[in-house]
Amino acid sequence: MARPGMERWRDRLALVTGASGGIGAAVARALVQQGLKVVGCARTVGNIEELAAECKSAGYPGTLIPYRCDLSNEEDILSMFSAIRSQHSGVDICINNAGLARPDTLLSGSTSGWKDMFNVNVLALSICTREAYQSMKERNVDDGHIININSMSGHRVLPLSVTHFYSATKYAVTALTEGLRQELREAQTHIRATWQLRREEAAAGYQAAITVKLGFCGLHPLPSTSPRPGKAQPLRRPSLLAQCISPGVVETQFAFKLHDKDPEKAAATYEQMKCLKPEDVAEAVIYVLSTPAHIQIGDIQMRPTEQVT
Repeated sequence: MARPGMERWRDRLALVTGASGGIGAAVARALVQQGLKVVGCARTVGNIEELAAECKSAGYPGTLIPYRCDLSNEEDILSMFSAIRSQHSGVDICINNAGLARPDTLLSGSTSGWKDMFNVNVLALSICTREAYQSMKERNVDDGHIININSMSGHRVLPLSVTHFYSATKYAVTALTEGLRQELREAQTHIRATWQLRREEAAAGYQAAITVKLGFCGLHPLPSTSPRPGKAQPLRRPSLLAQCISPGVVETQFAFKLHDKDPEKAAATYEQMKCLKPEDVAEAVIYVLSTPAHIQIGDIQMRPTEQVT
């Protein structure tokens, strides 16, 4: 059943990067449940193909389309967007979810590990954002969304050396998302001010800190059928929106890939508290997409209630 506010997205196309597991797979499933066409990409698509079959068997109204793409390779990304353009017209929603961490410290880490993280976490996200924006612009899409799945590591640095370079890439995502919002405003709106509201919520075993940026503060004279001299009308929100969702500890394979030589340490990451589930992050994505037209969600920070930082 469609969630209130999601009806307008039915049969529209969403791109989800890193859709082979964890948060990406949960987001892809949630969007298919809401009737969207979803292109789910990853370097290997076996898991996405299985998820697509599950969604079809479950009778979900949307469709999941697996696409093999190495996000560390720009040519692969450009080829994927070209295929989406030729087969499905273009992208209406871009969810930059793919990300990775390597246990390479700042003092002794390998340059190759740093490059791997930077190429996927920063460059691939930026390339996908650029190509998604161009896809929306050339088709005059006026309600597109770009959602970056960031991390609480993009808002504070933990005293854990193996995560420091990873954290730097996530701080970059925080800066890129805000820069993107500013460029979208400059290019497409005359919004003069934003209003920030921070709200703490505790539910379903986790708490979320939500920063809501509302784009109705600026006033601008707009024509009407009965114009009244000097009467100012509220501006519409930016036609293309950029949002950032930053989860804390989510129970996925992330820790096992970070601590690939110490599986016990990886398992302990998820055993010390009731962690977020990938579905919790997917719920946040649906919430962002379902908000009324006069509301722009800027940032969502969410973490397990028991998580200290």
